[in-house]
Amino acid sequence: MTSLRARAVASGILWAVLTAVIGLYGLASFLDRQTDQRFNELLRNRHTQVVVAVANYRQSTADILRSVGEPAYQQPFSGQYWQIESDEGQISVSPSLVDTLLPMAGTPTGGVIISDYVGPGGEQLRGAQEWLTLDDGTNLHVQVASSLLSLQLDRQILRNNLILAFGLVTLVAIGGALLQATAVLRPLNVLRRDVLARWEAEDGLSAEDYPIEVAPLVTDINNLMDRNREIVSRSRRQAADLAHAIKTPSAIVRNELEKLRHQGVPVTESINALDRLDAQLKRSFARMRADGGDGSMRVFTDVGTSLDRMIRAFTALAANDNKTLSSEIAPGLRARIDQSDFEEVVGNLLDNALKWANSRVHLIAVRDGQNIQVIIEDDGPGIPDDDMDTATLSGQRLDTSKPGTGLGLAIAADLAHAYGGKVSLGKSRDLPGLCATFQLKASGAPS
Repeated sequence: MTSLRARAVASGILWAVLTAVIGLYGLASFLDRQTDQRFNELLRNRHTQVVVAVANYRQSTADILRSVGEPAYQQPFSGQYWQIESDEGQISVSPSLVDTLLPMAGTPTGGVIISDYVGPGGEQLRGAQEWLTLDDGTNLHVQVASSLLSLQLDRQILRNNLILAFGLVTLVAIGGALLQATAVLRPLNVLRRDVLARWEAEDGLSAEDYPIEVAPLVTDINNLMDRNREIVSRSRRQAADLAHAIKTPSAIVRNELEKLRHQGVPVTESINALDRLDAQLKRSFARMRADGGDGSMRVFTDVGTSLDRMIRAFTALAANDNKTLSSEIAPGLRARIDQSDFEEVVGNLLDNALKWANSRVHLIAVRDGQNIQVIIEDDGPGIPDDDMDTATLSGQRLDTSKPGTGLGLAIAADLAHAYGGKVSLGKSRDLPGLCATFQLKASGAPS
C-alpha cells in the first residue's frame, strides 16, 4: 500500500534538495566569478602601481621598490612578484623572486594581458603584463604576478560556507515538507476518525466541515453508508419475514404432535426434534440479524427503557414459579446495539437464569469505563468450571433435567460478538449460582 504521507514527504524532500543543489551551484558559480573579477582587479591595480613607479624611478630598483611600498614584495617567495624587462634585455625584479625570474616577455602587444602560468617552485600564478613606451622612447615590459593559492583558499572557504548555509536551509525545507504534509493530510486523518466514530454521527458526516477537495469524498462516503444501511435493513427485514413464515407451519406441526401425544401416540422424539429445529432456526436468524448489527448500522438502545420493560415481563414469569427477580439499573445508559438484539441477548440470559434459579435472580446494569455491563446472577446450581468455556459456544444441553435446547446462551454470545461485545460466565459473587455478564460498548465510547 502506497502512503500519501510518504509521497508528500518524499516529493517535498526531493524538491527541497533539488532546489538547494541548483541554488548552491548557481550561487557558487556567481560568487566564483565575482571573486575572480576582484582578484583580477586587484592584480591590475598592483600592475598600475608598478607602472607608475617605473615611470618615475626606472633607473633605480631601490626607488621603485620604495615607491611600490608593498611588504609582500620584500618577502622571498611571498606569492607577490614584479619584474621589469627592457627591450635591451636589462631585468629588474622584486626581492620576493630571490634568484628566479618570471616568464620572459613575448611579442609586444597593446594593452594589459592577464594570464595564468607556473612560477617559481611550480607555484600557480596569475600575471598582468604590458609593454610600455616611455617618453624617451624606451620600451619596457612590466609584469606583476600573484599566487593563485589565496584565490583558491577564498573559493574553498566560500564553498564550505555556502554548503553549510544551504545544508541548514535544506534541513529547514525538509522540516517544512513534513509540516506541510501533516497540514495537508490532516483533513483526511480527521475524516478517518469521523468515519470510525460513525456510531455517534447519527445525521451522517457533514461535507461542509471539510475542505472543498475532500467534501466530494465525504458525500460519497455518506451515500455509501446510506446504501449499506438500506441493504442491511432490507436483509434484516427479509430474515424476520422468513422467520415468521417458518413459525406458522412449525406451530401447526407442533399442535398436531401434541394432539397425537394426548391420544397416546409416542411422539416425544418428534417433538424434541422439532424443538431442536426451532432452536437452530432461531440461532440462524439471530446470526443473520447480527450480520448487520455492527458499525454499518448507526443504532442505539436506551438500556434503562428496554430493561424496565423486560423486567416487568420476567418478574411476572418468575412469580408464576414462586421466584423473585430484582434489579439495579444505573440511569442514563445508552448502548451501541439494536434494541431487538439487545433484548434478545438479555432475554436469553434471564430465561436461562430463571430456569435454573432456586428462588432468586438479580440483574445489575452499570457503566464500566467505556463499556456497559449487564450482570445477571441466580442462586441455582451453576455450571461446572470445566463447562464454563463451552456453554456459550457448543449449543449443547449441559443438563437435560430442564426443558430447552441448549442454544440460548450460544445465540446470546453470537449477537453480543456481532456488536463488539461478549457474554462471559462465572461464579456469582452475591448468590451461590451462575453469573452471566453481557458487556458491550457504551454510546459515546471510541471504537
